[in-house]
Formats: sequence, structure tokens, C-alpha cells
Amino acid sequence: MKPSKVREMGTEELKTKEGELQEQLFRLRFQKSLGQLDNALKIRETRRDIARVKTVLREKQVSR
Repeated sequence: MKPSKVREMGTEELKTKEGELQEQLFRLRFQKSLGQLDNALKIRETRRDIARVKTVLREKQVSR
């Protein structure tokens, strides 16, 4: 997910997206523990997407 795309989203959209990404990360970790994960880099990408969303949310809170 591109940072510019994340910055275009509204606050509620960002909170929803964060929840979706957290759920996706949980599922990926579960698959990894069962040995069913095909692409281990997906975990890293998801963690970084969560960090991007949290960063933009924080920026929006501070700018108020």
C-alpha cells in the first residue's frame, strides 16, 4: 500500500483499514505456525502497512 493512498483516506477509513490489517496479520501468523504460509514476506508487508496507517492516523490527530 502506497503512503500517498493512505494519506487520502479519512480517519474512519484508516481505523477500519487498521482493523482489517490486524486481522490479516493474525491469520498470516496462524498459517505460519501451521506451516501453510506460502509467502513469508507477506507478514512483513502487512506489518509495514499497519505502521503506515498508524503513522498517518497519528499525523491527523496531531494536526488538529
